Amino acid sequence: MDSARPQPPRTAAEAPRRLYGLAGWSYEDWAGIVYPQPAPRGFQPIAYLARYYDALEINSSFYRIPSPRTTERWARLTAPFRGFEFTMKLWQGFSHQREEWDEPSAQAFESAAAPLAEAGKLGCVLIQFPWSFRANMASQAWLERLLDRFGAFPLAVEVRHVSWFEDDLILSMLRERGAAFCNIDQPPLRECVGLSDHATAAHAYLRLHGRNRANWFRQTAAGAERYDYLYSADEIEELAEAVKSLKRKARRIYVITNNHWRGQAAANALQIRALAEGEAVKAPAALLRHFGDLGPGVTAEDPEPGAQLEMF
Repeated sequence: MDSARPQPPRTAAEAPRRLYGLAGWSYEDWAGIVYPQPAPRGFQPIAYLARYYDALEINSSFYRIPSPRTTERWARLTAPFRGFEFTMKLWQGFSHQREEWDEPSAQAFESAAAPLAEAGKLGCVLIQFPWSFRANMASQAWLERLLDRFGAFPLAVEVRHVSWFEDDLILSMLRERGAAFCNIDQPPLRECVGLSDHATAAHAYLRLHGRNRANWFRQTAAGAERYDYLYSADEIEELAEAVKSLKRKARRIYVITNNHWRGQAAANALQIRALAEGEAVKAPAALLRHFGDLGPGVTAEDPEPGAQLEMF
C-alpha cells in the first residue's frame, strides 16, 4: 500500500497530547447552536470547529468510503490548525456486515485515508463493532484479520458487549498488536460494556455515546434519538476522572463525544476538557447562548468576522 502509507509511528519521546473532539460535523440541527445562523457565505464547518476542538471523528466513512479527493480537501481545510487531527471510522462492511471479505473496499479505504495520513492529519482508524458482535471463535478470527490487514495504520477497536472481557480477551489481543482499546460510555443496560480507562497501546481512545437508556435498544428509535443526551455536571466529573487516569497510561488520548443531538456533544467535550486539563477553553458564542453556563472553565469566543473564511 505504498500510495496509502500512514505517517511514521510516533516516538516515545513525543510530548503527550490529549485531543478533544466530536464524532461527525454534518448535522442540520447544529445550526444556531454550534454553527452561526445564518452561516456566512463560504462557511466551512470543519475549519470553524478546528478553532475550538483538537480532533474530529469522520463518521461518514462508516456509511460510505469517501474519495481521496474529499479527504484531501479535509486535510487542506485543517492545514492552518497545527496539531489538529482526524480519526476515521472503518467502513461498516468490515465491522457490521462481515458477510465476506471485500479486498477492493479495503484498498479503497486505504486510498481514502492516504491524503490525511500524508498530511499528518490522521490520528487513527476506529473499528467500531455493534453490541451484537459477541466474543466467539469466528468473531475473534474476523477481528484478527482486520487488525492484520489494516495494521499499517494506528488502530482503535470498539466492542460493546461484555463477552469480550472474559479472561481479558480483547485487551490481550490489542496489546499484542499495539492497537488501542476504545473505552466507551453508553447506557448501563444488559451485557453492555461500561465506562473504563484501559490503555493497550501508546495511544488511547475514549468515546462517549451518552446514557439515553430509553432509546438505546428501542428498535423504533431514530439514530439521533439514541444519542440525545446531555451529561450532567456530576457525570462530566466522572468522565474527566477517566481521562485523567488515561493520561497516566498513554501518551496520546482521543476524547470523542458522540451525543451529537442538538449540539450536546460540542458542549460536553469542552466541559470535559476544562475539567480534565484544569485550563480555560474557548467555546463558540452560539453554544453558550443555547446551553447557558458550561462551567467556570468554558468561556465564549467568536471568530473575528470573516477570519476563517479568508483562509480558504
